[in-house]
Amino acid sequence: MTTDTTTFATLNLDPKILRAIDDQGYTTPTPIQAQAIPLVLEGRDLMAGAQTGTGKTAAFTLPLLQKLAPHASTSTSPARHPVRALILTPTRELAIQVEASVKAYGKHLPLRSLVVFGGMEMKAQTAALKLGVEILVATPGRLLDHVEQRSVQLNQVQMLILDEADRMLDMGFMPDLKRILALLPKQRQNLMFSATFSNDIKKLADDFLTDPILIEVARSNAAAENVTQKIYRSAQSDKQALLAQLLRTQNVQTLIFTKTKLTASRLARMLQKEGVAADAIHGDKTQQERMQALDAFKEGRITTLVATDVAARGLDIDQLPMVINYEIPSAAEDYVHRIGRTGRAGASGIAISLVSPEEEKYLKEIEKLIKREIPQEDTPRVQAAPRTERAPRERETSPRQVAAATRKTSDAWFDKPYEPSVSSTATPTDAPRSMSRQKREIPALLGGLKTRTE
Repeated sequence: MTTDTTTFATLNLDPKILRAIDDQGYTTPTPIQAQAIPLVLEGRDLMAGAQTGTGKTAAFTLPLLQKLAPHASTSTSPARHPVRALILTPTRELAIQVEASVKAYGKHLPLRSLVVFGGMEMKAQTAALKLGVEILVATPGRLLDHVEQRSVQLNQVQMLILDEADRMLDMGFMPDLKRILALLPKQRQNLMFSATFSNDIKKLADDFLTDPILIEVARSNAAAENVTQKIYRSAQSDKQALLAQLLRTQNVQTLIFTKTKLTASRLARMLQKEGVAADAIHGDKTQQERMQALDAFKEGRITTLVATDVAARGLDIDQLPMVINYEIPSAAEDYVHRIGRTGRAGASGIAISLVSPEEEKYLKEIEKLIKREIPQEDTPRVQAAPRTERAPRERETSPRQVAAATRKTSDAWFDKPYEPSVSSTATPTDAPRSMSRQKREIPALLGGLKTRTE
């Protein structure tokens, strides 16, 4: 049982870990950290429920580092660095952020970590795995790719962590999870973190957790209390104009969610035409494109990021003021995860949803889940964006006009009288060409003109 006087120093963590925590500017653990860390250090299996933004990554990263600290080694031998902890996440973005936390909190310990995910070449990942890593963060599909290529061994794993377990099931990872579980030693510690607890999640917990302790720091499936939620009712056809108006009036960094990749791309392009610094991330983007867009958003080079639900769990952006649901998710739990991108770490945030008549049924499911009615705002009168002067467009030349110009040019070429050059610097190549040579070159000239008109 923790009290208000609980600090990281009272949680029996290694001084090197405490120094890394201090480097990050933290002194007091969040509720999920204060509850989870002692239990993990005791070796208990854990089923933890916490809303996004509550510090759950550190809740498993810190005790994991503490338990592996005795194995830390500066040896260059790969045999001294087997995979001892495996962290599975549903998305690339979340995997990257989790491994970044592992590195940050473990920077004073000689423990190696690595993140592997799809959408990137395997060569660099394989080379790093061969050097040996104690902590491996992975998406399920890419981990199995490495297993099949025999570039990773999992027979010494002591700890398994499933982060965002509910999202893994939503994305269809259950078969992959079962294959991975079969590759791990039966004697191990298991931790499962999930923002929601469906029946499928409880069944998964029964399958791989041993006598787990359940901890929850917020009411199950609850929306963050420090997020102000609003809805604007609008016809689907009017949503683009309404969105552009809201962005102009709010003028803050905003994350926008859509249901499909196509809508995300189209919406980002529309906003760019409206003068908004926007980009999109979704599953059809390469990993490099997604990382570049996310970095630009974090650094403030773009103010608006349009994303599908693939990013709902993986984005970790400090001080994100506003989230807009351009389309209401069909799964009510996804609403909780989406709006959890704002109002993180105690900060306040705004979550706006644009609701069309066709989406009313989804809204009712969301309100039933979060056990509250989301207040409706008066839809603002949409004003036209300031017109910008455009350069006059060049008139496109039709094939018929090109052909006419070609005939006129060739006729003038024949009719033009020959005038010898009077340049004092004439060279042999400046000499007059014979008429027969000129006639021989006409077909080539016309052929070139014809080619350019095709």
